[in-house]
Amino acid sequence: MVTIPEKTLEDLEYKEVLNQCAAFAITPMGKEVIQGLKPQTEANEVWTDLKKTSEYSASFANENRIPNHGFDDLSPYFTLLRIENSVLELDAFKNLARNTETTNALVVFLEKFKSYYPNLYSCSAHLQEEKEIKPAVDRVIDRFGEVRSDASDALYTIRKQIQHLRGKISSSFNKALSQFSNADYLDDIRESVVDNRRVLAVKAMHRRKVKGAILGSSKTGSIVFIEPEATNAQTRELQNLEFEEMEEIKKILSQLTDFFRPYLPYLKQQHAFLLELDTIHAKARYAQEISAVLPEIDLETRQLAYKKAYHPLLLQSHKLENKVTHPQDIALDSDHRIVVISGPNAGGKSITLKTVGLLQLMLQSGMLIPVHERSKATLFSNILTDIGDNQSIENHLSTYSYRLKNMKYFLRKCNKETLFLIDEFGTGSDPELGGALAEVMLEDLYEREAFGLITTHYSNLKALANELPAMVNANMQFDNKTLEPVFKLIMGEAGSSFTFEVAQKNGLPFNIINRAKKKIERSKVRFDETIAKLQKERSEMIKTGQSLKEKESKVKSESDRMETMNAKLKTKLTSYQELFDYNQRMIVLGNKLNELSERYFEDNKKRPLIAEFLRLVETENAKRKRKSAVISKKEREEKKKLNVEVQKDLVKVRKEKKKEQKQPKPIEKPKPKLAVGDQVRLFDGRSVGSIDSIEKNKAVVNYGAFTTQVSLDLLELVKAVKKGK
Repeated sequence: MVTIPEKTLEDLEYKEVLNQCAAFAITPMGKEVIQGLKPQTEANEVWTDLKKTSEYSASFANENRIPNHGFDDLSPYFTLLRIENSVLELDAFKNLARNTETTNALVVFLEKFKSYYPNLYSCSAHLQEEKEIKPAVDRVIDRFGEVRSDASDALYTIRKQIQHLRGKISSSFNKALSQFSNADYLDDIRESVVDNRRVLAVKAMHRRKVKGAILGSSKTGSIVFIEPEATNAQTRELQNLEFEEMEEIKKILSQLTDFFRPYLPYLKQQHAFLLELDTIHAKARYAQEISAVLPEIDLETRQLAYKKAYHPLLLQSHKLENKVTHPQDIALDSDHRIVVISGPNAGGKSITLKTVGLLQLMLQSGMLIPVHERSKATLFSNILTDIGDNQSIENHLSTYSYRLKNMKYFLRKCNKETLFLIDEFGTGSDPELGGALAEVMLEDLYEREAFGLITTHYSNLKALANELPAMVNANMQFDNKTLEPVFKLIMGEAGSSFTFEVAQKNGLPFNIINRAKKKIERSKVRFDETIAKLQKERSEMIKTGQSLKEKESKVKSESDRMETMNAKLKTKLTSYQELFDYNQRMIVLGNKLNELSERYFEDNKKRPLIAEFLRLVETENAKRKRKSAVISKKEREEKKKLNVEVQKDLVKVRKEKKKEQKQPKPIEKPKPKLAVGDQVRLFDGRSVGSIDSIEKNKAVVNYGAFTTQVSLDLLELVKAVKKGK
């Protein structure tokens, strides 16, 4: 069976995740199991474990909560049960009964809700509700953890005798206490207890006058503790009975132990079941703590597509410090097996690398992961890492030598079932030579069809990612204005290291930066500048896209609001129309009744009136449909409510009409009649001219320097010519 290398677990801080998860186990055994977890490579085992954790996690949010599974460690008792004539202690029986009671509750619950929790039910499917163990223990041991007096006839008789004898001892002692107290032989304290036996506190000078066994004296020697003679004899008899009681209890417990021996296989299964449930519970509680879910597992197309993926350790750390944790979106599939991540230092490249690796380890350990629920994941037979400065002091290897040794291991182990994660690929040697060697190694890993993520600053590796079809560039976004990292991974394009920009921001003199630029090839500077420019354009496009999305969202929201309002108006209009039709029908019916009334008023004949009235009622009833009392009542209430609403609307309309009537209409000024010679100007003009002639609603206006023909409607009077001139 393939196992994930220990170095991978160390590089990705897997043990720290296990420690955080183990804190949620409720038993020490559960904590040990969690801390000893190893990522699995068998797909069926991993998938089953994940579904169990997911089901337990889902139980926190519904009404069918899984019962308490707290239990005691029974493994030491299993060894004793295998040894013939061995006897378990009282606590062991209490623990056995308690664990069995817990197991029974869980077995019954999972049987009842197996449609909700099918995978958790499979854990208990081999167990049955055990109905003999608890009653067997209860028949022997009471709720205080003591052996019952009725556990056997002999024990019942012995305890009766002990009870009777203790009464006699108490009576004898009280008699002696009264006798010697009156004789003034006792000290002020009168009595005490030595070795769980009542004794008289006798003054030392009177010790010979009190018959009995001396059991001790005070520190000063002024008091001697004596058990009276009569009480002493009875105490020896009591000790014999207590010895017989202990022997009988041993006999009873031995019989009870023999009863449990055939149950040893069941007890082992029970213990394993409860322990497994505790580990699943710890994983589910940890998932709840970090908002983890079960992504879709894709084993056929081998696709890994994490959306809003968080590094669990960073998430917990930032939560304690009230800091924001930035999630990442990253995808690996058969078309893009290797991602080359570039960008400035401190931009989050290494964290992205560790996030993918750690989430993969958690997933293959049966743990849910903090990603969006629509994320996709796959499983790998091997996960290899080369992260951080791994200088080997023991073997006198430099960082680069160590990394070369590690690469040799990668080339030997990598295949299409492998996920490799390499931080700062190719560093530690001459940039040109190291970059060339890194490029060749990356090509070899590519040909082996392995999946992987690497971080680098080497331009040749970025170029290689553009050339090979199943390799893709990615970059950590950088704010080109503030030169601060955004911690956002962008797939599909390489990133600039922003070397000179960051140096400039940190206060390095311009002449130093310019001299450095002259030292390197112009083509490299241009290449880096082009990448930086592309990143800036990409950043602006993203902002524009977000702005458009916000506007689209607002438009959609407004459209939904208008649709809702339109639907309400339609419903209201329909209701008003129905009310109007109903009222019209009532008016027609009222007119008919009025005609009948007038006819009766004139001829005073009742029989035609009744006949006409009955005909009218029958005609109206023929139009009606049979309805239940409840529906009729509901319709009446709705009509009443609608009438009230209409009356309110009418009141508003009437008020508005009154306001309109009260408002005075604007008085239109009479339009002056223009005549030849009047001084006029255009409504929107300043120049004043005089009218030379008027013909067909048009006037010829003379402005001195020129004349023009204008419609009379566009002219306003400035000064009229005096009549009679």
